[in-house]
Amino acid sequence: MNEVLETIRLRRSIRKYTTQRVPHEVVDQIIEAGLQAASGKNRQDTIIIAVNDPQMRDCISEMNRQIGDYDEDFDPFYGAPQMLIVLADKNEPNHVYDGSLVMGNMMIAAHALGVSSCWIHRARQEFESDEGKHILASLGIVGEWEGIGHLAIGYVDGEYPHPHRIKENRVYY
Repeated sequence: MNEVLETIRLRRSIRKYTTQRVPHEVVDQIIEAGLQAASGKNRQDTIIIAVNDPQMRDCISEMNRQIGDYDEDFDPFYGAPQMLIVLADKNEPNHVYDGSLVMGNMMIAAHALGVSSCWIHRARQEFESDEGKHILASLGIVGEWEGIGHLAIGYVDGEYPHPHRIKENRVYY
């Protein structure tokens, strides 16, 4: 089977990570794959925030936990030591689709590079909040951005999951 197709077939969302950090050069390759994603009219209306600082990671995790109304001891990022956050320009008509393609490319690239990942929601709510807007401003990010998703990245703690059986009756000709 083609290597790309096999990577897509085997990739799984991981919900338990070791504390081992992903090397900067590997993170950059994952980001590059995201930047190569297709976008409506090639507008490239997305940005990626690489969260490597443990304090910032924990701050965003806590914001996400509160939005999700989870128990205080729950980490919505499943212990992943790093995350990549995709935001898209709210004023572009295809911004959610474009951001989703960025997320998909990064998940596939991460798996191809031996890095585990999981798409985590609630980025929209985070970056609509005053705290989220403050984070963007502190990074020099201006404009109207909608959080599309977080990509938790790290290395799986335990066995990597086997591919799931694909549900039937999902394709029509």
